[in-house]
Amino acid sequence: MLLNEPHPLEVKVLTRRYKYPQQDPIWLEQYVADEGYDAIRKALTMQPEEIIDEVKKSSLRGRGGAGFPTGLKWSFVDRKSPKPKYIVVNGDEGEPGTCKDRIIMGHEPHRLIEGCLVAGRAIGSNRGWVYIRGEYREYIDIMDRAIQEAYDKGYLGDNVLGSGWAFHLSTHTGAGSYECGEESALLESLEGKRGNPRLKPPFPATSGAFQAPTIVNNVETYSAVPEIILKGGEWFAGLGTPRNGGTRLVCLSGHLNRPGVYEVPLGMNMMTLINEVGGGVWKGRKLKAVIPGGSSSPILRADECDIPADYDSLAKAGSMLGSGATVVLDETADIVKVLARLMAFYAHESCGWCIPCREGTTWLKKIMARLDEGVGTKRDIDMVDQLAQGMMGRTFCALGDAAAMPAMSYVRKFREEFEAKIQSAQVFMPAPQTQPLVVL
Repeated sequence: MLLNEPHPLEVKVLTRRYKYPQQDPIWLEQYVADEGYDAIRKALTMQPEEIIDEVKKSSLRGRGGAGFPTGLKWSFVDRKSPKPKYIVVNGDEGEPGTCKDRIIMGHEPHRLIEGCLVAGRAIGSNRGWVYIRGEYREYIDIMDRAIQEAYDKGYLGDNVLGSGWAFHLSTHTGAGSYECGEESALLESLEGKRGNPRLKPPFPATSGAFQAPTIVNNVETYSAVPEIILKGGEWFAGLGTPRNGGTRLVCLSGHLNRPGVYEVPLGMNMMTLINEVGGGVWKGRKLKAVIPGGSSSPILRADECDIPADYDSLAKAGSMLGSGATVVLDETADIVKVLARLMAFYAHESCGWCIPCREGTTWLKKIMARLDEGVGTKRDIDMVDQLAQGMMGRTFCALGDAAAMPAMSYVRKFREEFEAKIQSAQVFMPAPQTQPLVVL
């Protein structure tokens, strides 16, 4: 999925330097010519507390899925700790429907590097890693080249811009696992171990990479930081809605006339996003449902979608903004088949570390396969809901919840489709043939 031609309703902040159609990456010379690395120059004149306060004022929330306030997360790090402090970028991007982080790494890698530098300065870190999913070989190469450019010109190294402060950054190739998108499993993988989640607490801000204080944020989150430092947290906050500052890269996909990645203000009405930015539902069909924040977010029926697309509004509607992957389904979509495919995905990607997730996703996959084939029963529909409820909040990490939340929402909001599929199969199923008893 590519970045489309700009739409009038977009607000260009992270993507303001991009050219259309698709272009080569913005390398160092071009980046520096347009305010590049001015944010870290300014940050070097600020106290760490001032940097964190500015990020707090911005209402920047984590763009990876959880939506936790970024400045608050940074403030949890004890800068007086004798242990080293680390910066980790989550570029694993494994959530189905999500394809925005590769846009940033592929178009403007120096923006991400500068965001890491500012974050490092804020928490007193001298070392960072950009953890990128293994399938993104092209983007790993781009980031490696950009990092080398930054070293060559003194933006990275033992004496950043002559300040006497050292900061080193490198990429780390992901382990090919959806589970490694979870921050503690990512840290295990970074340390060279199997990507299993850790039991929390302690949280990474206290004990993260190599048992040292660590902040883990998404690619898009770090990439917003340079603009916040240059133009102020209040300016950034004003682009969105209260408690939901700034813009958001939204991955529009599914049954749309204009799928693509767009940068829009946080809080844009979802129907505006679909009908105007995305060009409306394709082929003149009606909207049936929307998956608003990646495959793990609870589904919304068409009549629930006239709401602001921000963290708080979607939470009130019983879903979540998540990773910003908005999947549009038209009236022909087979909801049962969609859920069956999702459950197969989560069963495949479960690391097996804890029983509720390992067994729960396996049984959800099996039951949904029966229902999709039309050979299930109404009791199976109830069992999907009950299984999902039993998984919620009982796993080491959020993968169990990521499978359970959509399962419950699909069954509860579209139960009539599940029952219709069972009845349809029974109508067309031939009656069993009575065989004569043969005595041998």
